[in-house]
Amino acid sequence: LQHYFIQSNLRMLRAFARPFLPIIGGKAASTSAAIQPGTKYGGKTTVTLIPGDGVGPEICESVTTIFKELSVPVEFEVIDLTKYSLKDDGAFNMAITSLKRNGVGLKGVINRSADFRTHNVEFRGNLDTYANVVRCMSFDGIKTHHSGIDLIAIRENTEGEYSCLEHESVPGVVESLKIITREKSLRIAKFAFDYALEHNRSKVTCIHKANIMKLSDGLFKQCCKEVSELYPTIGYDEQIVDNTCQQLVINPQQFDVMVMPNLYGNLVSNLAAGLVGGAGVVPSKSYGTNIAVFEPGARHTWMEMKGMYVANPVAMVLSSAFMLKHLMLHDAGDKLIQAVRQVINSGTCRTIDLGGNANTRDMTRAILDQLHALH
Repeated sequence: LQHYFIQSNLRMLRAFARPFLPIIGGKAASTSAAIQPGTKYGGKTTVTLIPGDGVGPEICESVTTIFKELSVPVEFEVIDLTKYSLKDDGAFNMAITSLKRNGVGLKGVINRSADFRTHNVEFRGNLDTYANVVRCMSFDGIKTHHSGIDLIAIRENTEGEYSCLEHESVPGVVESLKIITREKSLRIAKFAFDYALEHNRSKVTCIHKANIMKLSDGLFKQCCKEVSELYPTIGYDEQIVDNTCQQLVINPQQFDVMVMPNLYGNLVSNLAAGLVGGAGVVPSKSYGTNIAVFEPGARHTWMEMKGMYVANPVAMVLSSAFMLKHLMLHDAGDKLIQAVRQVINSGTCRTIDLGGNANTRDMTRAILDQLHALH
């Protein structure tokens, strides 16, 4: 019976997470290899670029400047998708079509207005970019309360409180539905453990609020527990989300890979970003079965500073470096990451969010100078 139960679970998990199933007892299947790199023309890979709102175009300019000067074999298909162009369904549909065709995107942050909430959910739903991965890591050159932080926050990106199912049942009473499904909970749990295996991580922590939301978060926790039993080499534990926030402030080094439903992922990743230097230095990526979208990990547009070129481009530059690694351009991606770390750790160039007075273009130039030194 035990053998039958295990085999049944394996068949079920393969159906829900086929691209991310590891080879049990051997080498893990790559979480990124399941997504084929983008369309190639003339030896270059075409990537969808959506600069977005606020300072997005300025920090995306940093990436295009670096790629052009270093002759990176990437061709950007630029789509002007902002809170204003979203009023035209044509711009939204063009972005979706481009991303589906290319399979890889680099994206700024689009300002969330009342009109955009449905589009934001539709954006992730159309692409099924269900796994958002935010990496928060300490920099020696940024003085913070904690050092030695290197955690991964993996967020289920398509359901939960972000399902946007709200209604006013009677005047003055609003109900908001939180959707948690077994299928998507198993899928994100599977992704988290595969990610841990592929990236030599030792532990996965399930973040939940099952002590109060016993059915919804209880189901999510149960699915994570079931999947954990298929990975005997990866440690597993669980934490209630409010305790997690406290533990992040007290002892963030205890965390390795964290997996959680949608809303908690937003809260935890932003809190963790603050621990390592803020929104300007934290990259992220969102994976679907056939697509990967790279963007800053803390999704802030900084609309009030638009056009002033004072934003820190590091989060976007690091996101583009991880995109290069996804495209199998590992040498270029690794050198870009190394250059960014050396610039920040040296303290010679700091944007205003890091306590300096350098602007966006100054930081871009400093990264390029370091890249040339590495070559």
